[in-house]
Amino acid sequence: MGIKINGMEVDYPANQTILEAAKTVGIHIPTLCYLKGVNEASVCGICKVEVVGENNLVAACTTLISEGMEVFTFSKKVMDARRLTLELMLSNHRKDCLTCARNLECELQTLALQNRVKGIGFAEDEKKAQIECTTLHTVRDNSKCVLCQRCTAVCKEMQGVGVIGVHEQGGKTYIGCENGRSLGDVACVACGQCIAVCPTGALTEVDDRARVYEALGDESKYVVAITAPAVRVGLGEGFGLPIGTNVQVKMVSALHKLGFDEVFDVSVGADFTIMEESAEINKRLETGENLPIITSCCCSWVSYCEQYFPEFLPNISGCKPPQIMLGALIKTYYATKKGIDHKDLVVVSVMPCTGKKEEIRRPCNQAIAGIYDVDIVITTRELKRMITSAGVMFHELEEREFDPALGISTRAGYIFGTSGGVMEAALRTLAEKKTFSELRGMQGVKEGEYDLNGRKIKVAVVSGLKNAGELLRGIKAGKLRYDIIEVMASPGGCIGGGGQPIHDGSTINFTDINGLRSAALYQGAAALRPINASHESPIVQAVYRDALGAQGSEVAHKWLHTK
Repeated sequence: MGIKINGMEVDYPANQTILEAAKTVGIHIPTLCYLKGVNEASVCGICKVEVVGENNLVAACTTLISEGMEVFTFSKKVMDARRLTLELMLSNHRKDCLTCARNLECELQTLALQNRVKGIGFAEDEKKAQIECTTLHTVRDNSKCVLCQRCTAVCKEMQGVGVIGVHEQGGKTYIGCENGRSLGDVACVACGQCIAVCPTGALTEVDDRARVYEALGDESKYVVAITAPAVRVGLGEGFGLPIGTNVQVKMVSALHKLGFDEVFDVSVGADFTIMEESAEINKRLETGENLPIITSCCCSWVSYCEQYFPEFLPNISGCKPPQIMLGALIKTYYATKKGIDHKDLVVVSVMPCTGKKEEIRRPCNQAIAGIYDVDIVITTRELKRMITSAGVMFHELEEREFDPALGISTRAGYIFGTSGGVMEAALRTLAEKKTFSELRGMQGVKEGEYDLNGRKIKVAVVSGLKNAGELLRGIKAGKLRYDIIEVMASPGGCIGGGGQPIHDGSTINFTDINGLRSAALYQGAAALRPINASHESPIVQAVYRDALGAQGSEVAHKWLHTK
């Protein structure tokens, strides 16, 4: 269709919105509530534009173009209305910007600057904080909420959980849980996807940096950092690098600059996960008991299963997740080898997911009674803030590899951070194939069929909890059948975790963030020395020989399995 945008005549496909059409010719129309395919309620008013012939401004995010349409995106009428909308939002917003966790990364703050908001004429008394911190993972402050409804849409439409929603009307409207309950009292799964899409500081992760600083400042403690695969392809975004840049060597260097005694790769823990999980898979396939077997790597998936599909709990693998396995090996095997009392050893895990903060406090994640396998979890965002606060010039850091005491990851362990990576890693050991292209990509559900010792097995890879729920219902109804299932709560897997760097709505809507991060992980794995499968790892073989014995042994169950 031929239309005009700011006087430019261009042809566009008929099914595009004004927002999409403008983007194709390099015109940015700001949004606040809009998330493509998830939240298209058009409630914030920020994206409204002028269409010739229309009496009122129209929402660019939901208005489809039509033949001959003439649109103005920054006329005086548009800019005046946008400023007025922002002033109204700011009048009902607690303005402690300098001390807010989202300072300089807040979409509302950026919009106010870009639209030259100079005053807030509607403000009365300064809004008081409404902070709720009833979980180990999320802090909610409704005094900073702009009622964009992104969080509620993601929770319900993408994750299929829906524990937060819009309540009351008019000036009393707020986002919260049913019947005024706190987040800690509802069936929240700690995925953090609500935080990842919040445009302000209304939702943030529980900040555990102070605990890390305390450990680093205690000279009696030996403090080790372990980092998940997804962190290395997300952290750079916090320093302005292109999405999906692999900053592994600078990340390791930065952690040493912060004072960590050693830095290890959670991908090595992933290799041990595959060893124990592959043995468990083989056993279940032989006996036919509790099939399909479902992966246990993702804590938010486990929480979702416990609360929404408890009948599938026997199907979940008994293996600890990679960060917990590596923590357990550090507190046992490594501590003995190093001659360190495990009570003086602090393991700090850098994770892409907020749910990992809760996972480490499960009582069963103790290889040594009374000692947690991992002591503290910080997210990718918290690590970025620590690096910045310390004055470490990230771009100028020398390159440094992970410390070798617990070995180098295989190519299999390296790809755990992306959807399909866990399944591919397992099948490299079970089926001894090299690549599994059909399991790669950002689709919500992927399938494959393979030969395993003469037996045909069918597998599924699922990311996003709504997809997981639909798949489980299909299994219950007898419509679907699988032998092995990988589930990741975050769309795209750990790379899309709720603790990763936050992007504005425009980037989320028009950039394949998770696709870029995933590609970087596969590229990083390909660059490693050619050890494709976990069972081929020298460190894996050494630890089994020196400490664990056989796969699934009594020691392996004590250190590496959970309930």
